[in-house]
Amino acid sequence: MSALLRIQALAVNTVREAVRSKVLYVLLFFALVLIGTGVLLSTLSYVERERILQDVGLASIRLFGAAIAIFVGVGLIHKEVDRRTIFTILSKPVSRTEFLLGKFAGLVVTLWIQVAIMAAGFLLVSWMAGAPVNAGHGKAILLAAGELAVLAAVATLFSSFTTPMLASLFGAGFYLMGHMTRDLRELGLASGSEASARATALLHRVLPDLEAFNVSIEAVHGLPIPAAAVWQPLAYGACYAAVLLLLAAVIFERRDFR
Repeated sequence: MSALLRIQALAVNTVREAVRSKVLYVLLFFALVLIGTGVLLSTLSYVERERILQDVGLASIRLFGAAIAIFVGVGLIHKEVDRRTIFTILSKPVSRTEFLLGKFAGLVVTLWIQVAIMAAGFLLVSWMAGAPVNAGHGKAILLAAGELAVLAAVATLFSSFTTPMLASLFGAGFYLMGHMTRDLRELGLASGSEASARATALLHRVLPDLEAFNVSIEAVHGLPIPAAAVWQPLAYGACYAAVLLLLAAVIFERRDFR
């Protein structure tokens, strides 16, 4: 069996494990509820009701998708180690790197399935409310899926060497900082301090620029979203995830499970 087939088999098994997680269904339920709640929130305003509804919907997809990526992803490897099933898996012709990549791929597929379900709920609510849906909304959802793949790599990295609790905290911090790096960089430039400007610029380079995946405002307001605004963040996310997975593989290869 080739390495690709072994990774595929591990990914399929990971999807099966992930869909049994109660946390996943709880978060998915609240995401769909919040998307539907956008209809109620939009009635509180006499202007831009449709935009408020869709803004809440897209924000729900991104926020709860991130929560699923972090809180489901950080436990995938720990469960195998805790139940000692990892020894059975690694006793077969499966390397630790293949095991890690299989877990990552399975988590990404699970997340994209959740995004598809939430996107269907978003489209249904928009249709029921008479809110127009265009290609911009599709691009926003596609970028949200790309962002979740990066977060899956983050969860895989932290779960490769620490406990689920710490991995969750690190992952949540990574997510928050990833959406603040642009603002921090601007604050550093505006501070007039060369040291602050360099420090914030370094943070912007090291941490992921997750705001690059957020085009919700443009989609909701019907503004044009150029192709470069889609493929460039996706390419950036793929490269960033690859670096995180490489680092995770190096750490995981040296980890002692005893």
